[in-house]
Amino acid sequence: MILLELLIGFLKIGFFSFGGAYGAIPLIREVVLSYSWIEEEKLSYMIAVSESTPGPIMVNMATYIGSTKGGVVGALIATAAVVLPAFLIVIILTNLLKNLVKNGAVQSMLGTLKACVAGIILATGVYMILMNCMGSVTSASVDIAAIVMTAALGAVYFGSRKVAKNGISPIVLICLAGVTGVFVYGW
Repeated sequence: MILLELLIGFLKIGFFSFGGAYGAIPLIREVVLSYSWIEEEKLSYMIAVSESTPGPIMVNMATYIGSTKGGVVGALIATAAVVLPAFLIVIILTNLLKNLVKNGAVQSMLGTLKACVAGIILATGVYMILMNCMGSVTSASVDIAAIVMTAALGAVYFGSRKVAKNGISPIVLICLAGVTGVFVYGW
C-alpha cells in the first residue's frame, strides 16, 4: 500500500510542479503532509538543506521519503514517479510545439506564467521566513536571533546590489547564512 501511495503522491508532484523547485514547494508540502510521511518542522529543515546542496529538491525529497517509507524499492518508485511526468511532458511538447513558441500570444502567455511562478516563489519565501522567525500557527514563538539574522542577510544581499552590479553571489550568501547559523545556534 505504501508503494502505491508513494507512486501516486510523487506523480502528483511531478505532474503539477510547473516552474521548478521553488514553485513546487507548496505542492510538495501539501502532498507530503497529507500522507503524513514527515512532520512540518522536518519538511522545513529538508527544504533548507536541499536548497543549499546540489540536486533538485523534488528528486532529493522523493528519494529520501521513498527510502524511509519503502526501502530501496520505495526510493526507486518515488524518484521515478516525480521525474517521469516532466520527462514525458517535455518529449510530447517538444514534438507538438516546435513552431508555436515563436507566436506572440504564446510568448505573452509564457511571460504571464513566469510572473505567476515568481509570485509563488515570493509567497513561499515569505512563508518560510515567518515560520522560522515566528513559529507555526499552533505554537507561535518569536525567535529574535532568526529575525536579526534574516534582517542582516537581507541587508547584506540588498546592500551588495547597491555596491556591485550583480551583488553578492547566492552561493556566498548561502555559505554566510550557514556560518552565521552555526555561530548563533551551534552545531
